[in-house]
Amino acid sequence: MDELGRKTVDEFKAADKTPVVLVLDNVRSMHNVGSVFRTADAFLLQGIVLCGYTPVPPHRDINKTALGATETVDWQYFPTTMEAVEALKNAGYRIMTIEQAAGSVMLDAFVPPASQPLALVFGNEVSGVDAGVMKIADGCIEIPQSGMKHSLNISVSTGIVVWDIFVKLKAAAGR
Repeated sequence: MDELGRKTVDEFKAADKTPVVLVLDNVRSMHNVGSVFRTADAFLLQGIVLCGYTPVPPHRDINKTALGATETVDWQYFPTTMEAVEALKNAGYRIMTIEQAAGSVMLDAFVPPASQPLALVFGNEVSGVDAGVMKIADGCIEIPQSGMKHSLNISVSTGIVVWDIFVKLKAAAGR
């Protein structure tokens, strides 16, 4: 790991974080949750908020895909996604849902706020983001798709969205 320049857990905890939090709205798959933890670790995100019946660490099925990221990435739990989103709004986050919806902005056209932290809400694998949360969010981001299915697994969606925003934030910071 030294040759790869990887951070230790302590170095990760102390590092400046990318001002993004991922909110999981009733995600049912432990493997998806573990994968989201790995993505949050890879891009040094501020943390993850697990909501509703989304499984929480520690659990061997989450750890199976997280590969240690549950030890590095800060996370918290809220009984409902609405409570989580309201708390994040009160803390100054801009709330963006990731969904296919009327009025959404395509990911390639989305410009992340330079001076405000961002909370990205990813919904349930079947039903998507809660309708009430969609109403109080600051906006909605959609991943452009051209195939027949027009849907992606949440772990894939998370990777695509986080990478795009990470690159845009780095470019805006001149790094």
